[in-house]
Amino acid sequence: MPLLLFPKIKATNLNPEPFLRAYYMNIAGIGIISTRGRGIDSLDIALRQGWIAPSQTKSHSNDQNVFYPAYRVKKETINDITILKKIRRADKFSKMAVMAARDAVIDSGIQINHKESEVGIILATAFGPHVTTFRFLDDIIDYGDGSVSPTTFSHSVHNAAASYISSLLNIRGPTVTITQFASPIHQSLILAKAWLTEKRCKYVLIGCVDVCGNVMEYICNQKLRIANDGKIRPFNFSASPSSVPGEGSVFFMTTLENCQNKYCEIIPAYITNCDTIEKSDINIIEADGMAGDETSYQNTAPVDVFAGGYSPIFGSMKIISAFHCTVSALMLKKQIRYACPVQDNPYDLNLITKTESAEIKQICCIRKNCANKTDIIKLIR
Repeated sequence: MPLLLFPKIKATNLNPEPFLRAYYMNIAGIGIISTRGRGIDSLDIALRQGWIAPSQTKSHSNDQNVFYPAYRVKKETINDITILKKIRRADKFSKMAVMAARDAVIDSGIQINHKESEVGIILATAFGPHVTTFRFLDDIIDYGDGSVSPTTFSHSVHNAAASYISSLLNIRGPTVTITQFASPIHQSLILAKAWLTEKRCKYVLIGCVDVCGNVMEYICNQKLRIANDGKIRPFNFSASPSSVPGEGSVFFMTTLENCQNKYCEIIPAYITNCDTIEKSDINIIEADGMAGDETSYQNTAPVDVFAGGYSPIFGSMKIISAFHCTVSALMLKKQIRYACPVQDNPYDLNLITKTESAEIKQICCIRKNCANKTDIIKLIR
């Protein structure tokens, strides 16, 4: 059952600002691992460079001549010896989570020493460490249930990554892993705000992570329309949109306290069924081909509001909202509008076509989930 902190609001008939203001949190630090690199600086470079073709993965089916495009995180991106020596047995899922979480803490400038119990961890994922889970199942078939590796089993547990983060960063506050298909980051933000409001902790490290494996690529190829040219077209609003599987991790250090390295304020998701969205400086359209029919996005992009869409940089993921929140936070902090990486525009939207300085006060990240409900995250300067 999705979490709801407050009732649904139709923004055009009611100004929700006085009511919603109490729900904002400060983003004090960000860590990101994506196909384009590690860290917030790598994101800035990627947004300026624009679209780059994804890697091609050879099929593991009977037809060995088939290749799938996928936005995979390179091995060298998560090859940090200072961290890996402490988590050398961890799988890729946990490594991406740990590094992004650590980077978010460092970026915030918050010293965790003597505050171990004041920091909470919320890790959200759609599919969890499914690569390790399938490896464990394969080992049962190959070796029997009495001879499988206990290490592989322990890493197939969804909470393994959060445990690594807690251990490595010496965090002793509440820790939870949320597994949810429709809106994992939205539910995490709502829970984090509840923890902060109840003073369970002073800071909450919120993160999303998902990994792309052979099974995921195969399922996407069978169930979704894969973009042969590797381009996700977020503004086509097609009934059968193109997608390209992706992977990565994003973490935010959030707090209600004043902070030196503040990116912006973020409001936990309010979920609405109405098709009219409160006017912002930029609406980020989160269409990435992962949720099927995207025709309903047509009503979320008014012509008098700038529209952005950055899924072609990261790939198709159930956690794409976390990456778009990171882009939004960076735009608000730097006061820069980043050009859309793929600018196919059949509906004549007011797309961001070039990267330039601009006055930006508010950004809305808008996603239609698999139940065709509109999930919104609002970020303000």
